[in-house]
Amino acid sequence: MDIRVLRYFLAVAHEKNITRAAESLHIAQPSLSKQLMDLEKELGKTLLVRGKRQITLTDDGLLLRKRAEEIVGLLEKTQLELSADDSRLSGKISIGGNPSDSVLKKATALRSQYPDISFDFYSSDAIDVLERLDHGTLDFAVFLEPIDTMKYEYISLPDASRWGVLLPTAHPSAAKPYIEKQDLTRFPLIFHRRAGLQRLISRWAEADITKLNIAATYNVINGSPARFVKSGLGYFLTTEDLLSSAFDEELCFRPLEPPLEIHYALIWKRYASFSKAAEKFLEQFY
Repeated sequence: MDIRVLRYFLAVAHEKNITRAAESLHIAQPSLSKQLMDLEKELGKTLLVRGKRQITLTDDGLLLRKRAEEIVGLLEKTQLELSADDSRLSGKISIGGNPSDSVLKKATALRSQYPDISFDFYSSDAIDVLERLDHGTLDFAVFLEPIDTMKYEYISLPDASRWGVLLPTAHPSAAKPYIEKQDLTRFPLIFHRRAGLQRLISRWAEADITKLNIAATYNVINGSPARFVKSGLGYFLTTEDLLSSAFDEELCFRPLEPPLEIHYALIWKRYASFSKAAEKFLEQFY
């Protein structure tokens, strides 16, 4: 499988149109079509559904797109690292997850010292971020603790946040300054699907996770969680730092009592082979 053909496939997957993809790649449309058909023949899979208006990906095509992005990304990352000027520290550092304030400050400090270093931040669900970390397309990730120490090294960051519930101000529990264990077991909750975080809350509530009234789970929230609460589906169990500082007047955040504070961690794959830039970035935390 040629890396050039993978780039062609990604261009078509992005444009959803052979003609536009061919124009972006500066090649003839018939040549691009043939390359894609040859790729499908080589793999023995149908990757594209060629509709009248646009091209869509089959399930196999979606899988290839994900893997192709990882392969091409890792190749480009490796090329940049190997072509870096040894006389000047340079390169790109890739970080997944939710970059905390301390991570951004370290990034800023490193760039002020080495302006040829740049950063690439990647946001997605935990499974995708960890896959990319495992494959080497990401150098680091920023996750809420706890961390799987069997697979990853990590440094606890000073960034911390309180757990609590985003709920309607009209709810009787909003009259109190905090949410207690007995309150939490009665609420319909919208909660992160990550097993480690669910176990953390379960231990705090002294209740099996199956005893909690979980109305919905999520992996990544794009935008404000307020719309979930306003829909009446449930109350959002989250950390305060993930909420906007300007709450909707109809909603309020109440922290858990006894307090449950959680820290962020910078993680990386065990026995990772770092570029000089990534090594220098990691040194900032020691």
